[in-house]
Amino acid sequence: MSQSKILFSLCLSFVAGIFLESIIKIPPFFLWGFLFLGIILIFTSFLTKKLNVIVGFSILFLAIGILWVQISEFNIANDKLSKFNGKGKIIVTGIIFDEPDVRDTSQKIKVKVSDSLVLVTTKRYPEYEYLDKVKFTGELETPMVTDDFNYKNYLLKDRIYSVMNFPKVELISQKHQYNIFSYLYEKILFLKQKLYQSIQEISLPPHSLILQGIILGNNKNMTQSLRNDLSNSGLRFLTAISGVHVIILSAILVSFLMFFGLGRIYASSFSLIFVWLYIVITGFSASGIRAAIMGSIFIFAGVLGRQNTSSRTIVLAAALMLLQNPLLLIYDIGFQLSFMASLGIIYLKPLFDQLFKKIFKEKLKEFFDILSATFSAQIFILPLIVYNFGTISLSAPITSILILPMMPWILSFGFIFSGAGILSKLLGQILYIPCWVLITYFLKIMEFFSQPWMAKSITGVSWIWLVVCYLALGVLIWILRKKYLQDFY
Repeated sequence: MSQSKILFSLCLSFVAGIFLESIIKIPPFFLWGFLFLGIILIFTSFLTKKLNVIVGFSILFLAIGILWVQISEFNIANDKLSKFNGKGKIIVTGIIFDEPDVRDTSQKIKVKVSDSLVLVTTKRYPEYEYLDKVKFTGELETPMVTDDFNYKNYLLKDRIYSVMNFPKVELISQKHQYNIFSYLYEKILFLKQKLYQSIQEISLPPHSLILQGIILGNNKNMTQSLRNDLSNSGLRFLTAISGVHVIILSAILVSFLMFFGLGRIYASSFSLIFVWLYIVITGFSASGIRAAIMGSIFIFAGVLGRQNTSSRTIVLAAALMLLQNPLLLIYDIGFQLSFMASLGIIYLKPLFDQLFKKIFKEKLKEFFDILSATFSAQIFILPLIVYNFGTISLSAPITSILILPMMPWILSFGFIFSGAGILSKLLGQILYIPCWVLITYFLKIMEFFSQPWMAKSITGVSWIWLVVCYLALGVLIWILRKKYLQDFY
């Protein structure tokens, strides 16, 4: 067995252990059984010189995955701050740990208190900044769990176990203490705020709201009507920093640059740089970083060329991110979607490429390359979307064809006019004209394909249905690959 296959087996076993512990809770007796079985197989393989050493290490990594989740859950249960949840009013003093999430009438602030994090919801004004020292007087609570939404699990992925709603707030100090990372991050947030102000001053809603979502990943100020229209038309993922957004954007950028004559290596390199600049400008959030890592691995996998090697690289990336935070696998839908989108493009895209090649020969190759990447990603994430959100957009394939080829131009003109607007409002207004045309086109497509009947609700979807869907999809792709294998390599 090659070294890459061995590494793939170990990573897959580690991920499987995290998955098993997350859904069925492995008793300590079985965990110790896995550990001893793995150690015994490894030890006996050296004595008998048989190849069961890989099986032994795989079982050992499965047990490590189980143990890693149990350690994380132990840390959650013993978090010092969450022990005060529901115990009445307390005083909390800490440092604002991230960019405040400002809404129309309120703002959500992540505050670091010693080694714990608390999410504080307070009034829209006064405004606070990253690294401000603040004091809150109020009641700590455990995040709510309702039939519609499990807010507790949603915050677990960010290691937040306590919330405080509308407490008394006191600003202690705005003298920020920096390390290299916090200093650079503060400057990035300053640039993001300037770009946001530039968009606000030059464009008007709904254009400004769409641009804020596409360029800065900020969709907090969107009206509910606009959110519904984006969801019904299947375009909402383009107005948020998500793994799917970055994965599809990466595929589009590579094809876009190759259309202008760049080789795959150069196109991939420029796309990699752009993806990270994009994540930096949008604020370097944790979800954005995870999306950029998956997007980078996807671009690198495309350079490698072969599907098996590419999928192993994606699994390695997933295992490394889960090593940092095992709760991502179950509680971070964005992580799940980006992983499945990557696998979809790796395994399903060649089938679409082959289909388009037979029908259209070499005509508009780059355009159909974008379509095949988009369709592949959307097909692979569809079961997850139905399972988690209970909705499906019937118009998504059509709107993707009409909008996605425009995305490189929207991003390019958007960054140009908003950056120029910081220096000169007049210059920004002049450079805004092509972007206004593109966003107007975006809105017209969205409005036409956002009729209520174009979105179907599906309730009561079981996780068994999800497993069956992916098993069926995997079998279908395996059959088609086997039939057309000679066309892929």
